[in-house]
Amino acid sequence: MSAVVMPSREVVGLGATSSESGVTFGVWAPNADSVAVVGSFNNWDVNANPCQRDASGNWVAHVAEAKAGDHYKFAIANGSQKFTRIDPRAREVTNSVGDGVIVANDFDWQGDSFTMPGWNELVVYEMHIGTFNKQGEGVGTFESAIQRLPYLRDLGINAVELMPLAEFAGDYSWGYNPAHPFAIETAYGGPAGLKHFVREAHRLGIAVIVDVVYNHFGPSDLNLWQFDGWSESGKGGIYFYNDWRSPTPWGDTRPDYGRGEVRQYIFDNAMMWLEDYHADGLRYDMTLYMRSVDGDESNQIPEGFSLAQWINREINQRFPGKITIAEDLRNNSHMTLDEQHGGAHFSAQWDAQFVHPIRKAIIEIEDANRSLAEVTNSILHKYNVDAFERVIYTESHDEVANGKQRVVSEIDQREEPGRYAIKRSTLGAAVMFTAPGIPMLLQGQEFLRDKWFDDGRPIDWQRAERYAGIVQLYRDLIAIRLNHSGQSKGLSGQHVHVFHVNDTDKLLAMRRWEDGGVGDDVVAVFNFAEGRKEDYRIGLPSGGTWKLRFNSDSTVYDSQLDSTDSRDIVAQEESRDGLSHSAALTIGAYSCLIYSQDV
Repeated sequence: MSAVVMPSREVVGLGATSSESGVTFGVWAPNADSVAVVGSFNNWDVNANPCQRDASGNWVAHVAEAKAGDHYKFAIANGSQKFTRIDPRAREVTNSVGDGVIVANDFDWQGDSFTMPGWNELVVYEMHIGTFNKQGEGVGTFESAIQRLPYLRDLGINAVELMPLAEFAGDYSWGYNPAHPFAIETAYGGPAGLKHFVREAHRLGIAVIVDVVYNHFGPSDLNLWQFDGWSESGKGGIYFYNDWRSPTPWGDTRPDYGRGEVRQYIFDNAMMWLEDYHADGLRYDMTLYMRSVDGDESNQIPEGFSLAQWINREINQRFPGKITIAEDLRNNSHMTLDEQHGGAHFSAQWDAQFVHPIRKAIIEIEDANRSLAEVTNSILHKYNVDAFERVIYTESHDEVANGKQRVVSEIDQREEPGRYAIKRSTLGAAVMFTAPGIPMLLQGQEFLRDKWFDDGRPIDWQRAERYAGIVQLYRDLIAIRLNHSGQSKGLSGQHVHVFHVNDTDKLLAMRRWEDGGVGDDVVAVFNFAEGRKEDYRIGLPSGGTWKLRFNSDSTVYDSQLDSTDSRDIVAQEESRDGLSHSAALTIGAYSCLIYSQDV
């Protein structure tokens, strides 16, 4: 394994930097024989503005006539090869195979100084700009998404996680094929559009987390490929591994994490989202492929792991309070372990130990096949000492695509889902909002979005009206999760005790708390089977009246629900389930009850 090779000096001045005297252009092309900047400011004349090379292989030219809005490229010669390349650090492009655009740095942030909530108070909404609120022809944009932000605020969402925004090939994409990592997708609205979106989200109290892709680039319309004409074995050239470490599931496009200039390139890209766009955090796509070849953990790439450590360390120091999230999905506690103990120092990671068992439990047709032991383990799972080092969910873009569908469609294929799909999908949501972890919804989940995720199939907002009651169910769950009434603080606490597990009748109950006591203790009860259970006794941590704060089976939410006779319960001094008190309750099929006590 090669050692990390850092640049011989600090890299400054790369990209297009505007000043009162014009624009300075810089590009790293160590194998080029000559480089010139060409553009609309010099009539694309390769002889007009040659660049000067320094000892590090950086080429620089200052052009007094250049200004914001001008188009440009670099003209590169390497032996007999002569070609043009888009600036790898271009903040805007005309399209993925077009020109770079000089971007003005004059956006009015209007005093934006947003601070996001702590991890234990986050409720995340995964959003794909292209499909979230499409209007008319083309794809959804930042501006169209802004129109729905008040809806998210009213739902209780306080953070959105945006699927990748870097310029990709064409106008339709999930975004996990970045052609120009520093440029903001033109079809979405470019740099100004993203800044406007973030400013408006912050104005409404909503944090913005950006999904970044550092495990590969491209593979299509990949301007970085053999950027300065050099490569080995027909591979990618200076930005990529040119050996056995190059293959990924997305082509031979793994960045060379051991080369200092490439590390700096990725590091600077991460900082760009936080500094220039005021993002509140980053979610790294599939870190397993940063730290290993072909997802084989025995075939490690230490430089990829150390790059993540470096970026996360800097974010932690320079931007305290901003979050970094890993999608690793290998139950690896080192991803969220602090760096001094050998960890990658991510704030949190997507938790496969939650999503897979919970989806399995709620999608399963036969009650007898549901394992409450697996459900219990998914609730109790923790990576290290902090219960909020994990993001928990029942739907994400990966979980509802590539042969898998939304939970309601996995249960019921009809466009209008029936009783079972409604009950069990919302039961899964109730587990998510009451279990320790950072809960995350996928766009449209709150109004029973059906089928699978497709970047060409926009959200049908008529469903939000059709299933307004289900939207209210999610709104109520989020309000309880965030302790809006002051009676459920324990749901943002570190502690959980699953004290009742009846795998025969498929009933589970748990206690959540931070410090414990009235206004803190929360008891959630789940029925994972058909049939109402009456006079069912469970333990309780203290005496007195336990108020029913939420009943997922209420017909207030949907006429297909059962609206059982669930109500407040009074704890008697009769020990049960290892707790000092107990009470009998009534709970409907495939439903959740949440109790707490008045302050």
